[in-house]
Amino acid sequence: MGSFIANRFRPIKDDERSDLDLVISASLTLLALIIGFTFSMAVSRYDQRKNYEEEEANAIGTEYLRADLLPPAGAERVRGLLLQYLDQRLLFYTVRDASRLKGIDTETARLQAAMWSAVQSAAGAQPTPPVALAVMGMNDVLNRQGYTQAAWWNRIPLAAWVLMFTLAVCCCLLIGYGAHRRGNLFFMVLPFLVAMAFFLIADIDSPRYGVIRVAPQNLMSLSQSLQAH
Repeated sequence: MGSFIANRFRPIKDDERSDLDLVISASLTLLALIIGFTFSMAVSRYDQRKNYEEEEANAIGTEYLRADLLPPAGAERVRGLLLQYLDQRLLFYTVRDASRLKGIDTETARLQAAMWSAVQSAAGAQPTPPVALAVMGMNDVLNRQGYTQAAWWNRIPLAAWVLMFTLAVCCCLLIGYGAHRRGNLFFMVLPFLVAMAFFLIADIDSPRYGVIRVAPQNLMSLSQSLQAH
């Protein structure tokens, strides 16, 4: 398109070429900086999701052990609910279908209410420091799920994508406009590389879809250990 504009509407003059080269260089530098900053944002969010997955697995495993501090009946109930809750958390990380995710969220909320009711009943019947420790552990389990959900909602803003796309289009137009030869296949290198960079950023920023996803390794390891136990 830049080459077409230069051929049909306004050919570039020789005394303008140095100024155009300066503008192209500055535009490409700005594009590189914005892509780098956006990539850094996507990677930091990806690391945050992985950290919360690890913390969630630790919270569930710790509360499973602290259930022994509850009365026998309450401890058995809490452990059973934690195992069901762990299965739902694994599905949250692995399921992609939106309709199934709604059911998972509903079941997760139901199990959270049941687990809190179980420890609350035990604390009311036997308000001792060990029972209070188990209640604090359950509170940590519920909080970690909220932190995880918030991290999965935290995505790169749409305005940042629009800015990157607009700047990339402008850079390509300027390069085509200032080209010495028309129809050179080398001009396709920049759009291709920018598109690959956009794809990588979008893939890292998408926690549920794409190639690079957050694998619930800690939750799976916890599930296997609890089943063996």
